[in-house]
Amino acid sequence: MGTNLDKVVVLTGAGISAESGVPTFRGEAGLWRTYRPEDLATPSAFRRDPALVWEWYNWRRELVARCEPNAAHRTLVEMERHIEDFVLITQNVDGLHQRAGSRRVLELHGSLWRMRCTVEDRVVEDHQVPLPSIPPRCPCGALMRPDVVWFGESLPSEVLSAAHDAVRRCRLLLVVGTSGVVYPAAALPQLAHHAGARVVEFNVERTPISAYADEVILGPAAVALPRWWAAFISAAKSLTAT
Repeated sequence: MGTNLDKVVVLTGAGISAESGVPTFRGEAGLWRTYRPEDLATPSAFRRDPALVWEWYNWRRELVARCEPNAAHRTLVEMERHIEDFVLITQNVDGLHQRAGSRRVLELHGSLWRMRCTVEDRVVEDHQVPLPSIPPRCPCGALMRPDVVWFGESLPSEVLSAAHDAVRRCRLLLVVGTSGVVYPAAALPQLAHHAGARVVEFNVERTPISAYADEVILGPAAVALPRWWAAFISAAKSLTAT
């Protein structure tokens, strides 16, 4: 297992939040009013019908607001408290990591709880459920859009650069509940592996990331991650005592 408690990075995906009841992006109750997520999470869909896109995001916000962080989210909060050089990178937009108490979070794909002015590029945080008006507008009068990364858009360069820097210098990368098929996030475990870090994957099944993992732990993250962390702490204490 190893007992180094410095330079730890965690990469999380939809699987960790699925255990809190958040539908995964590719399986959000199948269809929403006959639309697929892939047809709504695009700049062209927003230009065509911003109200429709916001109705979908309002529905998603209402779903997530009813969910609570699970034991895996809470374990990551505890890890952050114990590890000085700790970075949490997430592909999720649900904000459950922050609700659990995580502070050092890099959101690769943005957040459901922020919106951005389409003219001024002003970003505001908004947790109102439901939204009082659809589509919401900026004080300047322009449309607001969800501050998330849509299909066909690039990830925020500053966030992606910070993620790359963290992964390159980490000694341990934990990959929790990600499918390993969404790039560029899926390339981070390979980057850590080639940089010499130990990679541990937590998932309910093997993924393309498994090929780069030093250890693959199968099972629900809310069970497997707390168990692994408890064993990690126990091993670290034993090593210190000797």
